Amino acid sequence: MNPVERALRALDRAQQRRTAPAVAVAVVKKYGDDRGGLLAALITYYGFVALIPLLLLLSTALGFVLAGHPQVQHQVLDSALADFPILGDQLRQNVHSLQGSGLALLIGLLGLLYGALGIAQVLQHAMAEVWNVPGVRRPGYWPRLARGLILFTTLALGLLLSTAAAALIGGTLAGTAARIGALLLSAALNSGLCLACFRILTPKEIPTRALWPGCAVAGPLFTLLQAFGALLVTHELRHAGAVYGFFATVIGLLSWIYLAAQITVYAGETNVVLHRRLWPRSLLQSPLTGPDRQVLRAVARQEERRPEQHVEVGFAADDTPPPPDDDRDAVPDRRAEP
Repeated sequence: MNPVERALRALDRAQQRRTAPAVAVAVVKKYGDDRGGLLAALITYYGFVALIPLLLLLSTALGFVLAGHPQVQHQVLDSALADFPILGDQLRQNVHSLQGSGLALLIGLLGLLYGALGIAQVLQHAMAEVWNVPGVRRPGYWPRLARGLILFTTLALGLLLSTAAAALIGGTLAGTAARIGALLLSAALNSGLCLACFRILTPKEIPTRALWPGCAVAGPLFTLLQAFGALLVTHELRHAGAVYGFFATVIGLLSWIYLAAQITVYAGETNVVLHRRLWPRSLLQSPLTGPDRQVLRAVARQEERRPEQHVEVGFAADDTPPPPDDDRDAVPDRRAEP
């Protein structure tokens, strides 16, 4: 054993003996086992696709609102929209001629519906992958569509509640106290909203108490991400030129959505690791730890596509049958079947 490998194995043994590092390593390894980066990229794609028709809807709505209202036009020019790259230049140049279009409104609604339903489908797929639900046990298209509609209804109600709470704090407090209060309240509301969404997206066999840990971490992270995104737009991009501002805005939005997607996937992985006690994991193989084998069995079993199919996993120098571990929460035991 060379000195580098000896040092790595010493580090591996040290992290396995301590709960906090072992859990962190287990979450990161589970993220890699489930190809979490690919799941986050899919969520990012549909999120960005939904933004384009959303911008079209915004410009169309402004056209309907601003038409024939000079006072409202002046207020828009004095608002934060005028400082936004590309959109701000167009508003300053065309605010008097901006008009709404019924066709643009229809196209924007249809495009937003496509992107939103795509996000809902991908999020459900991501949670099924995180919990290693076999393909034969996953719901069909229409149940997934119903879940997607429930998800966006929940998100809309959560956003309305968050907006009302922020307005209440802004009206009762001022200065630093208002900002701190708004951040704390936003973190709490985001955690609650995350829990509600995870309950909708996660297989019903998983108890709600198993979803709390990841949501408790994700809520404050979403709040920080929201604050950082607002800071980026208001301070870094507001005076950018048209071309530079366009590319910077696109890259900034993609990065922001991807970070939000990663937080979502990591929160799901945290729930699985804590609920099934999937630690400690080994940094170097071999030997495999018990949780290593448990995760590999679950990843293999999720490839079951037909009721007649049954996947079983064995390991070299392992003559003992796999234990009845918690990763069978969403999988019926069919060992007695021929």
